[in-house]
Amino acid sequence: MSFLEIWYPDERCASAFDIDYEGLYAQGIRGVMFDIDNTLVPHGADADERSIALMKRLREIGLDICFVSNNQRERVLRFNREIGAHVVINAHKPAKSGYLRGMALMGTDLASTVYVGDQIFTDVWGAKRLGMRNILTDPIDPREEIQIILKRVPERLILRSYEKHRHEGNQDG
Repeated sequence: MSFLEIWYPDERCASAFDIDYEGLYAQGIRGVMFDIDNTLVPHGADADERSIALMKRLREIGLDICFVSNNQRERVLRFNREIGAHVVINAHKPAKSGYLRGMALMGTDLASTVYVGDQIFTDVWGAKRLGMRNILTDPIDPREEIQIILKRVPERLILRSYEKHRHEGNQDG
């Protein structure tokens, strides 16, 4: 295994809105944890019709929802106001504690939980450290804070390696 492989997401999807949640449910997933900013809405935006409709759909499928965010209380509660999901505020991702707290709130475990987010070094790495299934999405908005922009450079290197590895793996089978 190469050094970069420890950072590979379990799965990739262009958008959180394109994930096959019915398929996840059929595989035994019962709880979905989400990052908020640039995963569900542009950075700092309130929940929009699309994100509210997605959360309603997930509940209809039978999935519980928790937003695990590094953001502060006001931001997370404002986003969650119309959704009413579980929240873990100021989670300090990639620390394990936020993910563990989210599972406790939903009553799920590692086998029945998936994390969906747009950043490798927080969202994906935190989930991987626990052995939690994770799905990396593309960021919604290219305009980001400088500390995130700086992380995107090594992320691109990891994702190029990830895509090459997946492509080579598909040729072997």
